[in-house]
Amino acid sequence: MRRRRAVKRDVTADPKYNSKLISRFVNVIMAEGKKSLAEDIMYKSLDIVSDKTGNKDSLEVLQKAVDSVRPLLEVKPRRVGGATYQVPIEVKADRGASIAMRWIRDFARQKKGKPMEEKLADEIMDAFKSQGSAMKKRDEMHRMAEANKAFAHYRW
Repeated sequence: MRRRRAVKRDVTADPKYNSKLISRFVNVIMAEGKKSLAEDIMYKSLDIVSDKTGNKDSLEVLQKAVDSVRPLLEVKPRRVGGATYQVPIEVKADRGASIAMRWIRDFARQKKGKPMEEKLADEIMDAFKSQGSAMKKRDEMHRMAEANKAFAHYRW
């Protein structure tokens, strides 16, 4: 038997840009509770992004980057009579944004030879231009969902 669903807590907007998206991204970047370090990385990478785009609003660039990487479909394994099927399901906007931010962070961390601010800025710029590793991952996930479309009726 399942317990009740967890209460969704609201994130406070960040002080510099007054944006909840940046606040959530800082929380995604944060490791071992070091929030001030995560904020530092985020703000520096946003400065780099605004320099690269020619003083375009870096908040808009980040928003578009997260939206373009956000998956619309994902597959979830379902056991039906001894067999496990990969059932495609739609992703809610909130979860999709979280997945997109995690992918951007993970691919930025994988790069070598630069400070994290630059790696994150590069990954955000790639996502903004609809290219790069995070976009590849999203397309791969959509392909998986498309290939398993036949099992969509197992969704419940």
